[in-house]
Amino acid sequence: MRKKIITASVLLASTLAVAMPVAAEEPHVAPIKEYVELDVKNWLSDPTIIAAIKAQNEKHASLSEEEIVALDNQWREQAGADSKPMIDELLSRDVSKLLMEKQEASTGLISEAFIMDSKGLNVGQSAETSDYWQGDEDKWQKTYLVGPDAIFVDGVEVDDSSGALQSQVSLPITDPDSGDVIGAITLGINVDSL
Repeated sequence: MRKKIITASVLLASTLAVAMPVAAEEPHVAPIKEYVELDVKNWLSDPTIIAAIKAQNEKHASLSEEEIVALDNQWREQAGADSKPMIDELLSRDVSKLLMEKQEASTGLISEAFIMDSKGLNVGQSAETSDYWQGDEDKWQKTYLVGPDAIFVDGVEVDDSSGALQSQVSLPITDPDSGDVIGAITLGINVDSL
């Protein structure tokens, strides 16, 4: 009797697996992942990127969540303001300049780029972001927390400033010496340019 029940269960599970449609990957996901594999991953081990993340991880190692939220609020208050010393300092960093160069070299494919530390706080960016803390968002949680091989491609949205279709792709950044995940990067990808 037990053998018949097990066989019937296996048969039912097989039938359900065939009958239930598998969710297809959205059409923008595969080309974005291919672009990341071929063109992005090779520059993520740049010494400027690794040094900047390591320095900020050390500086922010003991930050509490309350302190992180306070920094994020300070950033948000400065975003779009005339005086924005916190944002200006971050945009003047060498790692931000490198991201600006990578964005420019992409000839419109990359619409934004920003790197996050082990807390999800911005380390460098190609342009001003609306917030400083990404640690409460999928772009950090589905990459940094998942491991070195994670790639998270978000849905497609219309970019408010350009009107172009954009998707964000995020992936962890690892220390080339240890292989440990030390941060993450998010790139805005112009889907129309893929």
